[in-house]
Amino acid sequence: MTTLKRHFRDYLELRRGLGFDLGRVESRLRSFLAFMKAKRTLQITTALALEFALRSDHRSASTQAGCLSAIRGFARYLSGIEPKTEVPPTGLVRQGHRPQPYIYSDDEIVRILDAARQHPSTPRYALKPHTLYCLFGLLSVTGMRLTEALNLKADDIDWVQEVLSVGRSKFQKSRLVPLHKSTLRQLRDYIRRRDRFFAVRPRRQPVNRVFLSTHGAALTSTEIGHDFRMLTRRIGLRPEGASHGPRIHDLRHRFAVATLVRWYRTGKDVAPLLPVLSTYLGHVFITGTYWYLTCTAELTEAAAKRLDRRWKGASHAEA
Repeated sequence: MTTLKRHFRDYLELRRGLGFDLGRVESRLRSFLAFMKAKRTLQITTALALEFALRSDHRSASTQAGCLSAIRGFARYLSGIEPKTEVPPTGLVRQGHRPQPYIYSDDEIVRILDAARQHPSTPRYALKPHTLYCLFGLLSVTGMRLTEALNLKADDIDWVQEVLSVGRSKFQKSRLVPLHKSTLRQLRDYIRRRDRFFAVRPRRQPVNRVFLSTHGAALTSTEIGHDFRMLTRRIGLRPEGASHGPRIHDLRHRFAVATLVRWYRTGKDVAPLLPVLSTYLGHVFITGTYWYLTCTAELTEAAAKRLDRRWKGASHAEA
C-alpha cells in the first residue's frame, strides 16, 4: 500500500503542477484508496471502481460519475507504471443532468437583501445581518463564486483602481473584477462597521478575511448556505422543509443572463463580447460560460427585438 500511496502523492503533485484545483477529486481518491485497503487489494480494476462508485452513500448519478471520473484519471496515470491497472471506461454510470438554475428577478434580489439586513440578531451577533447583506449583494452584482468571496482578504481590494483581485479561484485562475462605485461604497461601509465591532471585543482576534463570523473566524460555505436557505424561506422563495430550491450559485447564473440582456438592449454585438464575460467570470474556456446562459423570457425578448431590428434594416436596404 505504501507504493500505491506514493504514486497517489506523485499524481496529485503532477496535477497541481499543471494548474488543476483538485478539490473533490483528491477527497474521492483518498476514499477510494481506503476502500482498496479494506478490500485488501493493491490493483485498480473496473469492477472495484464501479463497486466503490455505486456505494449507498454515493446517492446521486453525478456523484457516482464524479467518483468514476476521479478514479479513471488516476488509473490512466498509474497504468503507465503498473501495466495490470485497469482503466474504467466512460459511460458506465449515467451522468447527472444539469440542475435547472433559478434566475432571480430584480425584485427578488432586493427582497433577499432586505431579509439579510433584517436578519434577527442580538448585540453579540450584531455584525451578522450586515455581513449577509454585503456578501449576497456582492455576489449578485459581480457573479463571483461564493468561495471566491469568502476567501477575499483586505488587500485584495484596490480602492483606487476600483477592482477586486480574485487570487485562487477555480482552476487556479486569478483575475481582476471591476466594481461599481456603489459596490465599493457598500464594501467600505461594511469593513468599517466590522472593524468597529471587533475593536470593542479585543478577545476576538479576526482572521485576515473581508467577510467574518461574529467570532472573527473565516466563514464557510456550509454556514452561509444555511443562512441563505433560511432567508429564502422567510421571503417565500423556498417552501418550509424543502430540500431543493433557489441556490446561492444561481446568483452567478443570474448575473450571466442579466449581462446578456443588458448587451442586447443596448445594441451591443453579443458574440464578440462573450469572451469578455467568460474572462470576467473566471472561466478557462468559453464553454464554461455557456453553462450559465439560460434562456429566459427576458433574454428571448431582448434577442428577438434585436433580430427584428436587423431584419427591418435589411428590408429597408433592399427597398
